[in-house]
This record gives sequence, structure tokens and C-alpha cells, in this order.
Amino acid sequence: MKFKLKRRRLLTGAAGAAALGAPGVARAQGPIVLRLQSSWGAKSLFHEYALDFAKKVNDMTGGDVRIEALPRDNVEAGTGLLEAVSKGALDAAHGLLHHHYPRHPAFSLWAAGPAFGMDANLLLAWHRYGGGRQLLAKLYAAIGANVVSYPYGPMPTQPLGWFQKPIRRPQDLKGLRVRAPGMAAEIYAGLGAAATPLPAREIAEALRRGTLDGAEYNNAAADRELGLPGAAKVYMLQSYHQSAEQFELLFNKTKFEALPSKMRAILENAADAASADLAWKAIDRYSAAHAQLQADSGARMAWTPDAVLQRQLAAYDAAAKKLGDDALFREVQESQRRFAQRAVRWQLDTQVSPRLAYAHYFGRKPAPRRRK
Repeated sequence: MKFKLKRRRLLTGAAGAAALGAPGVARAQGPIVLRLQSSWGAKSLFHEYALDFAKKVNDMTGGDVRIEALPRDNVEAGTGLLEAVSKGALDAAHGLLHHHYPRHPAFSLWAAGPAFGMDANLLLAWHRYGGGRQLLAKLYAAIGANVVSYPYGPMPTQPLGWFQKPIRRPQDLKGLRVRAPGMAAEIYAGLGAAATPLPAREIAEALRRGTLDGAEYNNAAADRELGLPGAAKVYMLQSYHQSAEQFELLFNKTKFEALPSKMRAILENAADAASADLAWKAIDRYSAAHAQLQADSGARMAWTPDAVLQRQLAAYDAAAKKLGDDALFREVQESQRRFAQRAVRWQLDTQVSPRLAYAHYFGRKPAPRRRK
């Protein structure tokens, strides 16, 4: 995989590596600078999340380590960023684990599919305490990547997507041209759709031209940034194709391990702090954007029917079965299954539904538990 970097980037990276190799000299000359490139444009909310992480690190270290968070630039997001960070051309990256799906399908298990009923926060709990962290390190080692990874920032359930007509039954997806990446594309294909991983910035125009019949991206705020409400008429809420995704902070392992232990600990704890802050910010931004969509877009919102959700589960199982011969994919999946069996049961047994409280305080009848 090839990628291009400006000469100044390469020189800066080399200087950074030299500084990390001699931390005492680095402190005398100034702060250690880590250049982090995100997978997002400068105006994207997702790039703002990268900036938030950088600010936390910069504040916590008192300037001894400074992260410069750069928007998407010279290195292609996904496998290009992974390659650049692994080789040390970049110090760090901010993106998604499913971007690495072309390198190994097991990366999808941190990103796409129903995750055995876990939401993104439960999946992060599995990652931290159920063996996921060790399995992710094993996965990166298996592909020869010289990186340290911190999944963080649980995402809410992503919508089925934007369509020109409502999706009322599984057959309505058959033959539709839909934008979806990685394992999510396999799930759509399992329902008869023709899925393609079109870049996000091209989705709205493709919908307007009619070269796409439907598209998923992420959430109401990000979808508004991309102009999707004006490009399609129907917004289908809720889906299993990406119901438990999170972001990823990726560091070059050599440079990370050359940092003083105190600085490494700060980076790890800053990732945890940024994870919580991202989740809270997302609630604020996404709920405001959702309300705005209802108020001014003219888009029709609908819940994805149970029959479609059930078919998604079957489509995921079929796609995962094809990958079951891969020992590492199977090991990660079984680890998730064991954790989900008790964690999801605990959540279902203990979490009270907000329906009645919402109806009580806002004067609306509670929504039905499920939709046919």
C-alpha cells in the first residue's frame, strides 16, 4: 500500500523520532510533538473529536507532550493511515476500526454487525475487561502492524440510512444501490442490496443523481454536514449493521513506547477521559440535529421494521459464517459472545425503559415497544 507525504512531514517525523529516542534532550529543547492525522475534514464533527483528545493530552501534560491534530490531508484514510502510522511516517491517527477491514475481517467485530445485542458502551466494556484489548493487539500483530490502539468514544446506534422510498419489508431493499462499507456492506448484500463503499463526501451527489438509491453514514449531525437530508426523502432509523461502533486512537508503537512512562499513562487516561466526553458531546449534538431534522428538513422519519432487523441478523450470521474458518476472527467473535450473554442480559433485566417517563413529562403517549 502506497501513500504520499510532504517532505516537511517526513522531516518532522524524523525529528520527532530522534527527540523520543533522547527524552532528556527533548525536554531541554522543548515539548515532544506528536503529529496526529484524523480521517476527517477540518470542519467535521469527527475531527472535532480528535481535537478534543489532543487538547486533553496537551492540558494534562502541561506542554511536555503536545499533540498536533491535523485534518485529512496527504494520507488516505483507512489502510493508508494504518500503514503510515505503522511505519512511523505519522505518529498517530484518529479513525475507525472498520477502516482496516481490508487488512483482516476481524476488525469488523469492533465496528459492524449486531455485536450479540451489545451497544457500543457494552462493547467497549468487553474490550477493556472481557479480553478485547488483548485480542486487538494480537490482531495487529498478525498483520504486522507496529501500532498501539485505543478504541474509545461509544457511538449511538446508527440508522439504516437515507432512501427515496420507505423500507417497509426486507424485499424493499432487494436490488437497491446502497452505500455501505466493509462488513456493513455484506449485511446489506445479504438483504439483496448492491452495496458499495462510496467516500462520504460523494454520497449526497450520488443520491441526487440517482446513482445511489440509499445510503447510510452515521448520525443526524454528520448526515446534515454531508447534505443527506436534501438528497433523499426518507430517513430510516435504527439498524443492526453498525449498532455498536466506536472511534480509534492509533499510535506508532515504537514512538509510543519511547515516551516516558508518565506520558504513556497520560495518553491512556486521556483516551478514557475523551471517551466519556465524546459520548456526552454526541448526545448533545446528535439530539439537537435530530430535532432540527424533524423541524426543517421535510424528511420523513420512520423506524426500520422488525422484519428487516431480523433479516439483518440472519445476513450478518451468514457473512460471519463465511469467515469462520479464520481462527482469529472466530476467537474474537466467541469472546464477544461470552461477554454479551451476561452483559446484555444484565442490561435488559436492570435498565428501566424511558418511554413512560417521557410520556409523563412531555405529554406524549409512549411509543410501542416494537414495530411490525
